[in-house]
Amino acid sequence: MKSIEENIRKALCEGVIRPEVEAEISEICDNQGQLSLAENQALDQLMEALLKGKVTIFPTKRFLNVMEGFVFMEAISCVEEIEARSGEMLDIGDITAYALNRLPPLYATTKEGANFQGEHAQEDLRSLIAEQVKEAIRHSLAIPEFFPTRHNITKADDTTQISMVKQISALLGNVAPSLSQSAIEISTKEGR
Repeated sequence: MKSIEENIRKALCEGVIRPEVEAEISEICDNQGQLSLAENQALDQLMEALLKGKVTIFPTKRFLNVMEGFVFMEAISCVEEIEARSGEMLDIGDITAYALNRLPPLYATTKEGANFQGEHAQEDLRSLIAEQVKEAIRHSLAIPEFFPTRHNITKADDTTQISMVKQISALLGNVAPSLSQSAIEISTKEGR
């Protein structure tokens, strides 16, 4: 791994911060704790070059797995029904991950691609999504509680399912506004 100074020199020479350089700088900053004076000066130099337009950030294309939104909405619908009926609490994250691991991903990089993949999910994969979510719920109900040594993946400021719903809804709304409503319609059309 190169030092912060080496990575910044490379970015200044090329006039662009490539993803691998950005990742190395971030990793060093995250793992090192206290940066040296030379490292701080190099970061200041990079910031100045970015602000003056002498260095740009390498453009990376955003992507989205449209399947995640559809599976998540289906899981919410099914889990709400089960929890209301039985009072048993189920983990939406576990159910969604289990089902997603058994479904084809539907990645898109454009709004048009996301709309196309969303239509494909609605028309061709609706029953498969529902089937895999139901299987995930059966699996979840059959397994014992987490072992004390296993820990959920969380962010310090993002531990509630409500914020997850808001994030996915916002993501779907930004990438493909019609998909956010379409994902909800899949859940309601199944009679829930």
